[in-house]
Amino acid sequence: MNIYLIVCPLVFLAGLVDSIAGGGGLISLPAFLLAGLPAHNAIATNKLSSAIGTTVSTARFAKNGYIKLKLALPCIVLSLTGSVTGANLSLLVSDTLLKKIMIVVLPIVALTVFLERKNDLPEDGIPLTPRIYVISMIAAFAIGMYDGFYGPGTGTFLILVLTGIAKTDLHTATGTTKALNLTSNVAALVTFILHGQVIYPLGLTAGLFCLAGHYIGSGMVTKNGMKVIRPIILVVLTLLFLKIILE
Repeated sequence: MNIYLIVCPLVFLAGLVDSIAGGGGLISLPAFLLAGLPAHNAIATNKLSSAIGTTVSTARFAKNGYIKLKLALPCIVLSLTGSVTGANLSLLVSDTLLKKIMIVVLPIVALTVFLERKNDLPEDGIPLTPRIYVISMIAAFAIGMYDGFYGPGTGTFLILVLTGIAKTDLHTATGTTKALNLTSNVAALVTFILHGQVIYPLGLTAGLFCLAGHYIGSGMVTKNGMKVIRPIILVVLTLLFLKIILE
């Protein structure tokens, strides 16, 4: 019960944060670690809870026509391959080493999410060029592998690459990102399930709290979303760092 009392409120907060400004994974994964789960169980169970929220948001983007299948389908195949590869690599790493890797990776991911991003690209209308296909497919595999191995910040990294390097329009970038995020999430989840790493009661319960956070957050009008949630993420990350270092 103590684990649920720690995980569920923080995962709800992660869903709220994710719907306002993105970066919810910086709270949800540390929530499972702060509750005392081993690193592999934490990553695997977090995949289950986050997959529930990601499925709903991806369906919404698909309904609005933001997912261009000509670009998304080849990227999905590579994202799936990369995610399964990353998840299997994660399983080869010891729990202790995985936590040490987190001490290095988490600040980098947090900094990337915190950085103010200004983009002058149009919302729609940019034609799909061979350059966009190549960059998007490379990003799908590489970031899919990262998502399988670890996860937080995956959506942010994809958006940055698709808009900043591939130069797609915003609707294509966000729609493709949602499709790839769901793909890599589910692929990693299946890999962890096959290796018996997922704690189902906790993951499913946390998934419901994640959905509630997304639902409430989507109704909040916040112009400076990142300014509002930045202190929350910093507090959670600081607690996680202290816990890992003390251990």
